[in-house]
Amino acid sequence: MFENKSQENTSLEKLGEFGLIERLSKSFDCVNESTIKGIGDDSAVLDFKNKKTLISTDLLVEGVHFDLAYVPLKHLGYKAVVVNLSDIYAMNAVPTQITVSIAVSNRFPLEAIEELYAGIALASKKYGVDLVGGDTTSSTKGLLISVTAIGVADEKNITYRNGAQVDDLLVVTGDLGAAYLGLQVLERENEVFKVNPNSQPDLVGYTYLVERQLKPEARKDINGLLKVLGVNPTSMIDISDGLSSEILHLCKQSEVGCNLYEEKIPLDPTVISTCEEFSIDSTMVALSGGEDYELLFTVNQKDYDKIKGNPNLTVIGHMTEAKEGKHMVTRANTKVPLTAQGWNSFSEGN
Repeated sequence: MFENKSQENTSLEKLGEFGLIERLSKSFDCVNESTIKGIGDDSAVLDFKNKKTLISTDLLVEGVHFDLAYVPLKHLGYKAVVVNLSDIYAMNAVPTQITVSIAVSNRFPLEAIEELYAGIALASKKYGVDLVGGDTTSSTKGLLISVTAIGVADEKNITYRNGAQVDDLLVVTGDLGAAYLGLQVLERENEVFKVNPNSQPDLVGYTYLVERQLKPEARKDINGLLKVLGVNPTSMIDISDGLSSEILHLCKQSEVGCNLYEEKIPLDPTVISTCEEFSIDSTMVALSGGEDYELLFTVNQKDYDKIKGNPNLTVIGHMTEAKEGKHMVTRANTKVPLTAQGWNSFSEGN
């Protein structure tokens, strides 16, 4: 996978930890005023003055969260950053810095790690965040990536999961389910490749789905959009584990119930057609697929006129009294209990 025919690969053992850090960090420049000191000392130095600081960390493990048989390292680096920034945006905050730690086995040459960091650099540049530190170490099995995202916000603007009120509208950005189906397509083509290594992956017609899986984008635009519209979300979360799981998180933290309307769930036409091809229910995919990294939030009903018709936002339900429970209203107008069936990293299959 990491063969480079134009030149001999460089072993990490020969380069050493500090040589690796120097090599990887040379292309990262700091662009935020709050970054006083980045890479190169015992710790980073940040100055946010009167802002509140937000911190979020995710760990990605080879064989659990990604398969390098069909996940390019550059895409992996990009995604590792984006999934962390999404958590900061979900607090109605602005990400400013990241740290990246990796553990790698000796099967990875320098050139492979540089490809990973090329993706990290691309995401950092696009989202305007500074890489200010991290760690590198060896691994006995594969690749592990840990990214910590740091962000800032005025205290009055921070949006928690516990602010939803009865009768608030439930709103989601973008469309759902594409990332999960992208994974199904990639895994199908990988199985074909195992049987016939000479075959080329057939991804025609699946571009949107595959991109949503391999190179997701955090919704950095939504916080600014809501500000322009004059809308203050009462609660917010990003959709990483599936729509149903995230709704239930908001309900639990806010101590409310909900009615989600199946017919309102936004689905891309490619999702619908691919679900038919795979004989999968599209609603199930949206509810349980995960990795969409869209934002789910609640707003006061008085803000409905401000958001209706906006192509980025879809009202999919409303919050109720806790005693009424958490339900999905089906297209047949029947209520079914909403259950969390999202991805579980501790399940036996992972």
